[in-house]
Amino acid sequence: MIDRTGLADFLRRRREALRPADVGLAEGVRRRTPGLRREEVAQLAGVSTDHYTRLEQARGSAPSESVVAALARALRCDPDERDHLFHLVGLSAPPRLAGNRIRPGLISLASRLVDVPVCIYTDLGEVVWTNALQDALTGRDITGPGRENNIFWQWFTDPAWRARVPEEDWPRMSAAHVGDLRSTYSRRAGHRGLADLVRDLLDSSAEFRALWERHEVAVRRADRKNVLHPRVGLVRLRCEVLLTPEDDVRMLASFPVEGTDAAEKLTLLRDDATAAPTTGPATATGPATATATATATATATATTPATTPERSSESASATAP
Repeated sequence: MIDRTGLADFLRRRREALRPADVGLAEGVRRRTPGLRREEVAQLAGVSTDHYTRLEQARGSAPSESVVAALARALRCDPDERDHLFHLVGLSAPPRLAGNRIRPGLISLASRLVDVPVCIYTDLGEVVWTNALQDALTGRDITGPGRENNIFWQWFTDPAWRARVPEEDWPRMSAAHVGDLRSTYSRRAGHRGLADLVRDLLDSSAEFRALWERHEVAVRRADRKNVLHPRVGLVRLRCEVLLTPEDDVRMLASFPVEGTDAAEKLTLLRDDATAAPTTGPATATGPATATATATATATATATTPATTPERSSESASATAP
């Protein structure tokens, strides 16, 4: 049973304990109350301000498991605080995998990479944190709970996700997605959410079914990818993926390929993103900036994404977000 009073008090205290700089926000004008504003927490978690406000007022509908996880990331809860938040809502706390909580240090590292697109996502494909340049490059801001921010699901079910990828790269990227998901599927045997995702993909995409039957496995570590941007044209990128020790959260950083004009094009996009007015963090709106947000991210859909998103001859793919 949900403890509405306890939930409201905990959310308020965690919100008031955070400074804007803790989540990548500028201090801005003088604040009348300590901590973050309600609308800022809601944006970080990918939920409506009205829904979050009702939770802090001990009223409204009980949040879902995915929303609780997103709130824990947005409020920078440590594992004990995250478990406490789940218990206040009357839910069992998820297993302590890195994909359900992105370490603040990882976000701090990602936040400093302002000159390149960065995305944090989980091995289940959930985007939990993106920076402004990643969002500008992909044309997406997709951090937050649900399938709409899952790299694997969107790639195989929503044609719009492929709009900025050259068509000749689609087969390679599709195979990379499936090979990466295969490795997670075996490593996380019995994970209900992952099993549901694979089953639904098998039902929804003939392309995914054909690739899944090939039983090819490849964890993403490094690669190259091409992005077709409507303003600056083709951007050629070299991608590096930083894996966490548990291998279920990844930080994808995309660097311009040497000898191309990608660096100049990224600078143009970064300047546009910096100049654009924002009401919240320029980086993530939900697993993550979560703590991720994020997008890792998360499971980490996990791009992309994004909020904030290659295979060449290298051994593994970084085709996510």
